[in-house]
Amino acid sequence: MEITTWAQEYFQKTLSVNTIHRAIRRCRLKFYSSKKKPYLNMIQKRRRFLWAKAHLKWTVAKWKTVLWSDESKFEVLFGKLGRHVIRTKEDKDNPSCYQRSVQKTASLMVWGCMSACGMGSLHIWKGTINAERYIQVLEQHMLPSRRRLFQGRPCIFQHDNIFLFMMRQMFSMGERSGLQAGHFSTRILLRCSHDVVIDAVCGLVLSCWKMQGLP
Repeated sequence: MEITTWAQEYFQKTLSVNTIHRAIRRCRLKFYSSKKKPYLNMIQKRRRFLWAKAHLKWTVAKWKTVLWSDESKFEVLFGKLGRHVIRTKEDKDNPSCYQRSVQKTASLMVWGCMSACGMGSLHIWKGTINAERYIQVLEQHMLPSRRRLFQGRPCIFQHDNIFLFMMRQMFSMGERSGLQAGHFSTRILLRCSHDVVIDAVCGLVLSCWKMQGLP
């Protein structure tokens, strides 16, 4: 109905919904569900642009030294099923015509990493991520993946959506490893779109974070 109203106002003519549908089909257009993308404000867009500009001259060999990682939450969304039903007016309370929904959907968190050298570990756990869990994932899955994929060569660990309180605990991870600072040259590649990242903290992480378990 919105497109019909817009067309009537734009062309200053009375147009039916069927007329609009026929015109859309003649133009070989179809109705699709919109793709979902995270909203980005102007500050976030600018930071992403600056990040891309700063890495514009990176060579293919440089990008091959990056260990990429990400985490995502997967939910079973019953509420998305059966949004439309064909029924009579009297069947509104018929259970077969209900739209299914749940108060709290089941979910899983998935973390994974990869590089130009191949696929790293894929880890699945229930519940939400916190600092301690994130550190465990790094120790039990990221470090073995790094050793297997890069065979002791220096690499750049790229992480997404990490928070400052997680960064603080990463220092403890380095201390527990018992390695001297700078024993393994691993840097953290941060996306400039993350508002929580502070340059001073990043510099401290880059210089002090110690990796464990060298081959």
